[in-house]
Amino acid sequence: MRIPRWIWVGALVGTALAGLVGYMFWLAQSMPVIRTTEVILLYPADAPKTPLTIALITDTHLSGPDNSPERLARIFDQVNGMHPDLILLGGDYVSRNKPFGKIYSNSEMIAPLARLRAPMGVLAVLGNHEVSHRDGSSAPKLLQGFKNAGIRLLMNEAVRRGPLVIGGIPDFAKNAPDVPATLRAMRALGGAPIFLTHNVDAVTELGGWRGLVVAGHSHCGQVALPFYGPVYVPQKLPYACGRYDVDGKTIIVSGGVGTSSVPLRLAAPPDVWMIRVRPAG
Repeated sequence: MRIPRWIWVGALVGTALAGLVGYMFWLAQSMPVIRTTEVILLYPADAPKTPLTIALITDTHLSGPDNSPERLARIFDQVNGMHPDLILLGGDYVSRNKPFGKIYSNSEMIAPLARLRAPMGVLAVLGNHEVSHRDGSSAPKLLQGFKNAGIRLLMNEAVRRGPLVIGGIPDFAKNAPDVPATLRAMRALGGAPIFLTHNVDAVTELGGWRGLVVAGHSHCGQVALPFYGPVYVPQKLPYACGRYDVDGKTIIVSGGVGTSSVPLRLAAPPDVWMIRVRPAG
């Protein structure tokens, strides 16, 4: 009996789709690409003119089936091995909307982060997924958990680290951010300015401010198509992925480490940024 052609075609298409989904799942749980760039900032006049390296890690989204504490531990050990002077965490440490995935508690989420080490410390902001995590987490609980792990969580405030001043806000869309208050705190401390936000849309409130903006949230679309780009990016501004130099600002948007909604990636691998900061002149 001869098998109809449509069955052969269907089998080939089905096999190709299964292979594509398998590849997308593999990419989602792969080790992140390490992206590098150099940024020039205006150091304070009395600060040593020493270049510094900043690691940017965003959207760890600890949840299965593509992510686990063990995977994050491997990633963070790799980052530690590159010896950054400062580590910035860009939010979305949990994931509450992924089907068929394990949901981890706050303590399980923070434990791998506690492995991170840098001479100037580890600074973090909250993302949109920290708003209503299933176990009833809240900002005060997270503040204490991060504090116990040696991580400074920035809530509309700024800190000075060497010649750098870093201001951080909770998620721009949902966590009551106060950009003007954060900028005032940065100006009061002085230093080469770095603005840490989960959602790059916060740039809309920076006005004529100049400096380095680092963000995540976009996942670089998580699924991107040839000749089209990201299928969907959850933000308003067109800074979907990578580096942008706009109006005196250098904007860096990371694709993140974990996934949201579905445990799949296509043409948008997980990444970590290593940013070399040099003083002007």
